[in-house]
Amino acid sequence: MPSIAVKPVIQGARFFLAHTPGLVRYGSKPSREIAKDPGVVERLAPHLRSWDAAAAYPPNQAFLGGIFPDDLAAIPRPWFQAFGPAVRRHPHGEIMPEEEFYALLKLCDRFDLLALEPSFAGEAAALLAEHPDVRPEERAAVAESPPLAAGEAEAKDPRRALPLNLRSGRLVGCIRRGHEDDSTLAADILLENLACKATATMALRLLLRDRGVDPRAIGYVLNCGEEAVGDRYQRGGGNLAKAVAEMCGCGEATGSDIKAFCCAPVHALVVAGALVASGVHRQVAVVAGCSLAKLGMKFQGHLAKGQPVLEDVLAGVAVLVGEDDGQSPVLRLDSVGRHPVRAEASQQRILEMLVEDPLRRLGLRFADVDKYATELHNPEVTEPSGSGNVPLLNYRLIAAMAVRAKELDRAALPGFVEAHGLPGYSPTQGHIASAVPFLGHAWDRLTSGRMQRAMFLGKGSLFLGRMTQMSDGLSFILEHNPRA
Repeated sequence: MPSIAVKPVIQGARFFLAHTPGLVRYGSKPSREIAKDPGVVERLAPHLRSWDAAAAYPPNQAFLGGIFPDDLAAIPRPWFQAFGPAVRRHPHGEIMPEEEFYALLKLCDRFDLLALEPSFAGEAAALLAEHPDVRPEERAAVAESPPLAAGEAEAKDPRRALPLNLRSGRLVGCIRRGHEDDSTLAADILLENLACKATATMALRLLLRDRGVDPRAIGYVLNCGEEAVGDRYQRGGGNLAKAVAEMCGCGEATGSDIKAFCCAPVHALVVAGALVASGVHRQVAVVAGCSLAKLGMKFQGHLAKGQPVLEDVLAGVAVLVGEDDGQSPVLRLDSVGRHPVRAEASQQRILEMLVEDPLRRLGLRFADVDKYATELHNPEVTEPSGSGNVPLLNYRLIAAMAVRAKELDRAALPGFVEAHGLPGYSPTQGHIASAVPFLGHAWDRLTSGRMQRAMFLGKGSLFLGRMTQMSDGLSFILEHNPRA
């Protein structure tokens, strides 16, 4: 492998959650079920959580850095009954109420697609008055946004617009389609893309402020969300990255989008590290917004169990990759594990390529990695629908590889899983759940010396696009900076 002139490091990571119970009906699964049976809306309503419940939810607190993920083991399940303080801001990010998020959508709207009810527009702008990442002129723009009255006729026709409601049912606005004859600019698609832009924007704004970084110092922005920004001639053509850069004042940056389903954030971080190591850019921001289509994805299982609909938040993430500053954890490009085309698609084979191969290449043992971060889906979301505990299965497979390599006794397998694995705590937002939620926690512990090494591995289901039956995977090791 060629020598690396500049060591890339991860200089920080921040996360954003928007609590959006009023948008659950527009998730892909709920919207399809509502089309077949409009009564689903009424059955959903009593299962939609308040902001206080969502903010107090332990997995959401772990996602935002309020508690370390391992601490979840000491909290009895079901976690949605663990009523604690409803805290908005945590060390790694915040959870925003839906009223403010609708205002944020309007801030990101450059084509007057979104209209707000006049009194609500004023209320929403006032709610943003104390937000440190929203400028005064932006709040004024929300208050002066085009009134809903101009779009009420459209809002009654789902082919032309979608109404926007709060959890209470109050109509507060609508989003219009972008073109009469272009299905890729339909109102539901534009809502998905606008929400993705808004969540990524807030995560990056928070990161730049917390790390004291001048936005003009960012040379490149990589977006790795799952949205499909484009029109009928180039569906998914993209570059939401540059739209987010614009919103964050990164005037000297250009950017592009990386698409690889759930594996995209790990691909993007490796590419960002390579851009820094090669000297092309000194600082690269990696961002990913939400997947609105996944709201309420497993709502039927939740309703059947009489529990709240837990897929009611939209997530965003931002990571800053830069030159070695003598403190931040090193992104080891010589540790990259990959799942090549020739490899089999079994879970065991994927993990061999992503975990065992890079460890052997670096002369490391399985136990030399303090924590493995992989698919961190919250099991309280997935189990009621029969999808099982995804992260636990992955960690058992990694531990089994250590047993096979004679680095671990079989009797010690559960202890290895507990020590080197993580409980699932991420919203099931596809790419968001894939390894990156642990970046904030890893950064804290690697910079303080409480950890020496963490591995991040992302896996992707390429067969979802119906172009190939292959899976995908990529991994890297993040390591304590030896100069610290």
